[in-house]
Amino acid sequence: MTQSLWRHSDFLKLWAAQAVSAFGARITREGLPMAAILTLDARPAQLGLLAALSMGPGVILGLFAGGWADRNYRRPILIGTDLLRVLLLLSIPIAAWMHWLTMPQLYLVAAAVGAASLMFAIADHAYLPSVIPRDQLMEGNAKLGVTESVAEIGGPALAGVLFNLLTAPFALLVNAATYLASAVLLLGIRKPEAAPEPVARAEHPFEDLVFGVSAIWGQPLVRPLLVMTVVQTLFMSFFAGLYLLFAIQTLGLSTALLGLVIAVGGIGALLGAIIAPLAVRWLGLGPAIIGLGLIAATSALLIPLAPVGMVGGAAVLIIGQLLGDGFGVASMIPAGTLRQSVFPPAQLGRTGAVFHVARGGMSVIGALVGGAAAQVFGIRETMWVAAIGMVVAALIPIFSPLRTLRELPD
Repeated sequence: MTQSLWRHSDFLKLWAAQAVSAFGARITREGLPMAAILTLDARPAQLGLLAALSMGPGVILGLFAGGWADRNYRRPILIGTDLLRVLLLLSIPIAAWMHWLTMPQLYLVAAAVGAASLMFAIADHAYLPSVIPRDQLMEGNAKLGVTESVAEIGGPALAGVLFNLLTAPFALLVNAATYLASAVLLLGIRKPEAAPEPVARAEHPFEDLVFGVSAIWGQPLVRPLLVMTVVQTLFMSFFAGLYLLFAIQTLGLSTALLGLVIAVGGIGALLGAIIAPLAVRWLGLGPAIIGLGLIAATSALLIPLAPVGMVGGAAVLIIGQLLGDGFGVASMIPAGTLRQSVFPPAQLGRTGAVFHVARGGMSVIGALVGGAAAQVFGIRETMWVAAIGMVVAALIPIFSPLRTLRELPD
């Protein structure tokens, strides 16, 4: 009889490590720019560079990280990236205390923490199947998705409290403690990790990425998910640079009301993580991935439909956040489980890295294209293009074997 995950001590340690790490990631996301603003009086251009550096190096690392994760034990990678983030974040309050803190230091920390976080995510995706049985991956991913959603709801609020109590640089002490706690929990996992399967060393820098793309392209159940990810991320990223501007300047929402709207998205994501296993049970694996994803994409059409005005605009955006984040997460959980199930363990790092690189690269392109299009055609018009593009992308898996896939293949 399969052991319940609630009684699976190793999974509970991994889950707890992921939970504190997720909260830590949100504190980092808010804390670094807060330290720049409140301590160094950073200008908008500096904050933009800080945000870009927090994402860009991670995308570059993703080109090579998958092969490293496949050639080595995953748990030491998870622990090592946690401890690296501890040291990096500790450098900020120490420098602030000594009055040495500068923007170049924040740039360096943002880039290194972003790269370490991406490495952690790739290794974590590959490590889970070695901790729990294959038939419990859906449940395990759903539980991990719940904590990510809770962290998205509570993490920024916790960060705000810490900033008020400790000031931004010293709030990062708590942030460092979350990564240290994650490392300690991972050290407590008792189940030995299977030795990595022999994987040939890459002869040129992009060989691992090419291998990952080839493996995905040769798997008809995962290939449409990659194509959909590329197209959908491109159009979804239009919203990244325009959503706040649209809500505040076009619709007239206050910043406080906009914060509430965004927080509702976290609640939707939490609900999505809960309903994902139920949807798979009712609809089947493939139809659940397609149907839930299509609902999430269609909800994006509500955003350019939002009327001007605090009440009407906020109401429509709240519905869009609930549906988009809720059904989006509910679709991503079975999709991730499928990827963990159809590829052998020795390929999970490289295939997972392809998805990370695809999302990161298309996010940068989409944000730039969306901003340029809004300058020419207007914000609301550009958002219509983005929403329609997301719906079209969500239709891609319909024309694939996913349409009839009821459960995880052998």
